[in-house]
Amino acid sequence: MLSPEIEALIDSALREDAPSGDVTSESLIPSSSMSKAFLLAKEPGRLAGIEVAARVFHKAGSPVSFKMRILDGRNFRPGAVLADVRGRSRVLLKAERTALNFLQRLSGIATLTKAYVAAVRGTGARILDTRKTTPGWRALEKYAVRMGGGVNHRLSLSDMALIKDNHLLVAGSVASAVRRVRQRLGPKMHIEVEVADFASAREAVEAGADMIMLDNMAPADMRRVASWVDGRIPIEASGGVTLRRVRRIAECGVDFISVGELTHSAPALDISLEFES
Repeated sequence: MLSPEIEALIDSALREDAPSGDVTSESLIPSSSMSKAFLLAKEPGRLAGIEVAARVFHKAGSPVSFKMRILDGRNFRPGAVLADVRGRSRVLLKAERTALNFLQRLSGIATLTKAYVAAVRGTGARILDTRKTTPGWRALEKYAVRMGGGVNHRLSLSDMALIKDNHLLVAGSVASAVRRVRQRLGPKMHIEVEVADFASAREAVEAGADMIMLDNMAPADMRRVASWVDGRIPIEASGGVTLRRVRRIAECGVDFISVGELTHSAPALDISLEFES
């Protein structure tokens, strides 16, 4: 998971937080001072980002010992110790906020994803993320979705062809758009088409789309499309999805439900770094 891009993101975050050092700690604490601390969960959740947090501490200075108590993808309760940290006091304080920013954000995404996955359990529908991510954080946020039990949609515009309403306004009909993309990109490129009604869904399937996205459709319309498609290609539901509505959507017979909230609005979990006296 710790790709060169994520390593660079950690470096950038540390520079952002201490461009000229930690003036408070450096004024108050001797450079030789050593401390023990632990990452403490203040509320229940699903963990994501513990390896990133560890890397932040190691990059902030050395030597640092970081012992994980709970691994990514595992649930935890309030009061759980997620990791033990030991090292120079100044280093631990310099790394504290950056490490927590990563850990709280990613664990919040994993926890919200877990709630959505639980809400549709037994329906056969799976929860998808979107590209509505924090710039520069996409790989991490999509990793957190996986830790919550969700499924990643495309990582970027280069991964697959997704023909949406604005494309169609420029390119013309659904059938012609599918045909042109197929001619340009070949038979192996996955093509999905966003549709808003039954006629467009039928046109996309008959044109050879590999998947259709039902955008803001009413439940009765989604059920009609799902019945007609009858498993020939996967169906994604999108638009206005909330925890309160997601099971009703899943029961319409769709295969996937994309949820922008997972990455654009997940609340950060309450996790702290506590020093031992």
